[in-house]
Amino acid sequence: MKNFKSILLLIFLCTSFIGYTQTATITGVILDEQNQPIANANINTKNYGTYTDTNGYYILQITADQKTDITFSHIGHKNVVITSLILTTNETYEFNPVLKTNTIQVDEVTVTAYGEKKVDGIINLSTKQISKIPGANAGVENILTLLPGVNSNNELSTQYAVRGGNYDENLIYINEIEVYKPFLIRSAQQEGLSSINTNMVQSVKFSAGGFQAKYGDKLSSSLNITYKTPVKLQTQIDLSLLGASATLETASKNKKFTSITGVRYRNNNILVNSTNTNANFNPTFADIQSYFTYQFSEKFRLNFLGNISINDYKNEPLNRETNFGTINNPQTLLVHYQGQEKNRYTTALGALKGNYYVNENLTFKAISSIYHTTEEEYSDVIAAYRLGASGTDLNDTNISKGIGSQYNRARNDLDAVLFNFEIKGIHRKNNSVLEMGIKYTHEDIRDQIRESEFIDSVGFSIRPPQSQFINDQPNIPFTAPLVPFTGINATNFVKTNRFSGYLQYSNTKNWNQHNLYYNLGIRSQYWTVSGTGIEKKSHAILSPRFQFAWKPNWEKDMLFRLATGVYQQPPFYRELRNQNGIINSNVKAQKAIHFVAGNEYSFLLWERPFSLISEVYYKKITNVNPYTLEDVRIRYAALNNAKAYAYGAEVRLNGAFVPGTESWVSLGYLKTEENTNNRGYIFRPTDQRLKLGILFQDYVPNMPQLKMYLNLVYNTGVPGGSPSYADPYIFQKRLRDYKRADLGISHIFVDADKKYPKNHWLHGFKDLSVGIEIFNLFNNQNSITNTWVRDVDSKQQYAIPNFMTSRVLNLKLSMRL
Repeated sequence: MKNFKSILLLIFLCTSFIGYTQTATITGVILDEQNQPIANANINTKNYGTYTDTNGYYILQITADQKTDITFSHIGHKNVVITSLILTTNETYEFNPVLKTNTIQVDEVTVTAYGEKKVDGIINLSTKQISKIPGANAGVENILTLLPGVNSNNELSTQYAVRGGNYDENLIYINEIEVYKPFLIRSAQQEGLSSINTNMVQSVKFSAGGFQAKYGDKLSSSLNITYKTPVKLQTQIDLSLLGASATLETASKNKKFTSITGVRYRNNNILVNSTNTNANFNPTFADIQSYFTYQFSEKFRLNFLGNISINDYKNEPLNRETNFGTINNPQTLLVHYQGQEKNRYTTALGALKGNYYVNENLTFKAISSIYHTTEEEYSDVIAAYRLGASGTDLNDTNISKGIGSQYNRARNDLDAVLFNFEIKGIHRKNNSVLEMGIKYTHEDIRDQIRESEFIDSVGFSIRPPQSQFINDQPNIPFTAPLVPFTGINATNFVKTNRFSGYLQYSNTKNWNQHNLYYNLGIRSQYWTVSGTGIEKKSHAILSPRFQFAWKPNWEKDMLFRLATGVYQQPPFYRELRNQNGIINSNVKAQKAIHFVAGNEYSFLLWERPFSLISEVYYKKITNVNPYTLEDVRIRYAALNNAKAYAYGAEVRLNGAFVPGTESWVSLGYLKTEENTNNRGYIFRPTDQRLKLGILFQDYVPNMPQLKMYLNLVYNTGVPGGSPSYADPYIFQKRLRDYKRADLGISHIFVDADKKYPKNHWLHGFKDLSVGIEIFNLFNNQNSITNTWVRDVDSKQQYAIPNFMTSRVLNLKLSMRL
């Protein structure tokens, strides 16, 4: 096995430097000073050229990994020139120049010999990479976890933690419309599909901290997705052993109406059946998303985003055998199950967005959305277990160290409606930009939670460790009524009204041939929590933020960034509900002060473009609402009785390690701890110290249509939690390190570089590829959480790791017509 691993690593890491001609694409819309599209404008390079259509749209392919000068021209307008632009293979660079009669301006973007640098600290991710990189849950979130500050040790989940935060601390927008995830999901295998349809994505922008005031009130990160605005009719179909998807793009003849619709179906059978629990697993994950645009006039455009998702999850566990412990003391847990889980999550989102262009400097936007989710979580599962030394007959009661059973029952129902209405304004003048916005949000949540856990061990029921149940059982009979070891029974009707707003100003200046950029912003939110039997409470927050960037006029292409600010997260419903299901309307917003310093250095290595991005950060967090994390379920204390901190350093080297490809290596260090009730600092549940992520692409030099994609992730283990009623200050055991490699090999039959004549059967395809994927290539045993089992004799509780998926093979077919 060691030789097998060594050979594979040698093959993957020994790259060939024999390249072949690859292309990149620059595209966009050319406008004049009145924000009108310019038809028949010329776009020229030394070797290539094209012109815009009647809607000002253009698309031009250029040679990748080489310096290219591009000129945009039209009679009566000043030329716009990009000099020495270098794009990587298959990169699509969107550039929308405004041709004026006097000067030109590119806001917040510095175009250099190495593409664009976003001075506001936003990371732009290639959409072509996202669709090709393999993963058990491939997509936007999959590639995010390869960034140094983003952590996830659950390949079935699309949720992620950023720089010590949890899954609830991340903002997600699609075309500036905030999207939400189901509330009740407790395990990753229940998630199914991401809320983002990868085949509909045009651009991905991500910030891991220190983001601007306009992005919202969360503690950790902001993910901004833009869906495509099609320019012609085309269809994309993807098929695999995990499911299928189809995407249809349309555009009217005059390009005023466009639509893109995606339908997806997913079945995780092959993944879940690779875990150490045998089960009859019958899930149905399906959704349909549509994004429509209609241009009523040159000044007004209306967009619609709709999404319906159904997660129908059924699971009947059968048995489980888990080996754990040490070499000197190997242990085995054998479990037999009865019962099943039936969970159903149905969500719907409808949103309208109107853009009104008053003039070339002033734009207004109005966004209205409504999100509705109905969630049912019904389960009755009995688990009979035996615990003992490995290699022994656990059916012999004299040998087993632990014999018992556990009955888990849930009858949870949730119905939530969220309504948003927002108005934004953007005013641009020369190099300055003034942005403002106001938003109203109404949340109406009806929740009934009924959960219980009964534990029986050698004929007696274990009651909660509370004063009324202290006894000498089993030596002396105890006649108190049977009660669950843990139980929740609560019904909550909660309404929240929120008013929020922001104001920010940014400017770019030139000082002694150095480019300086700064952004000043402030956010505010006022909210009121009320409901049946709930004390009505109101709260208010104020969050100032600041960004500064300096691009010196040096021979070396460098950019320096600084960001600081106050980031406050008003409590959402889950943060108001404690572990007993009781709502506390007095919960305040958690507050974090960010300090971020970064550098981006672009350079040529082996005559190919590379960039080295590094950042250090520190977060001081107060009003902390402590929580427990089990798989992906978060349960809060609903108290602001803790304080915390997080600090770390990150570095990412990105470039063409192999000619004509883009790869990166990222490394991150993080430390985050919290202090509850001044008892001292202990690890937070997301304290993942070391992170290594590698995204690597390669191809066969003499057969460039045969491509390889590899992602490698190594995370040190996070705290493994503690048993029910246990003091977390005592249980500080960590899970094992998370190590995973996913490999994809594709044969490209048709793409932009390889076309066929009309009489060939492949002529009708714009893209066609067939591939094989191997998930968890080295078959590492990773765990996401622990199951706690007690030894009857010593009363000791053993942490039994719940292992994730093992090695899985997947076949994939992708086509675009």
